[in-house]
Amino acid sequence: MISVLILTRDEAQALPECLDSVAWSDDVHVLDSLSSDGTQQIARERGAHVTERPFDGYATQRNAGLALPFRHEWILILDADERPSAELSEEMQTAVLTAPPTVTAFRVRRRDYLWGTWLKHAQLTPTYIRLVRRGRARYVREINEVLETDGQVADLHAPLEHYPFLKGMSWWLDRHNRYSTAEAQLLAAGSATSNASWRQALLGKSLQERRAAQKAIFYKMPGRPLVKWMYMMFVRGAVLDGSAGWTYATLQSIYEYMIEVKRREIELRARNTAGRP
Repeated sequence: MISVLILTRDEAQALPECLDSVAWSDDVHVLDSLSSDGTQQIARERGAHVTERPFDGYATQRNAGLALPFRHEWILILDADERPSAELSEEMQTAVLTAPPTVTAFRVRRRDYLWGTWLKHAQLTPTYIRLVRRGRARYVREINEVLETDGQVADLHAPLEHYPFLKGMSWWLDRHNRYSTAEAQLLAAGSATSNASWRQALLGKSLQERRAAQKAIFYKMPGRPLVKWMYMMFVRGAVLDGSAGWTYATLQSIYEYMIEVKRREIELRARNTAGRP
């Protein structure tokens, strides 16, 4: 009753276990961004439908994936480093059979891991929309993209396992170096803080709307990298996750610092360019 969409780019290491975790589906699609490590061959050998498309943006790529010819009404959206637990797989099968027509998506609880440790306290965003009705959802915002749906969103409770450091620390840092550049550009342009509204942050109609407003407000805070580290360590309780939690909080703080220094660099260059005769 559920089709699966997996987005890939050079995911030969992670993809086999991801495909194994959704072996219960008879309609698995891999949307690949022109991998060069054999990702496509692995997917085809395991019976997945493979579509190749050049990457041109996070939201646009995911929306292109949602437009593929799926067999079933419901679509489970995964990255290659995510694996639905057996409990979640069973819960989803029951949920789609009993969901009323007004429900167009389900939110799942994701568990992030570092060095084999579940970041129970350090993890900032534990819930994500991952199961949607075909044709009833789309992604917006190119960086840290948000999935919007035109109906009600219900909650599932079993975990979706996530291994963001599966490819190693260098890969994670390289990826977030690219993310920080894109976020800095949005900040410098002013679009990242355009919806910094306390009303939306507290009373927004959806969780996605509230999160977007909260992030916009956070962008305006002075000393943001240190604030994030303190919040993660002592408010969220990352200190209770041991060395993995401390490491993750520090990495997230460094990420915020990268965004900030790149934003300043962009603005300085723009001022210097504007001041030239």
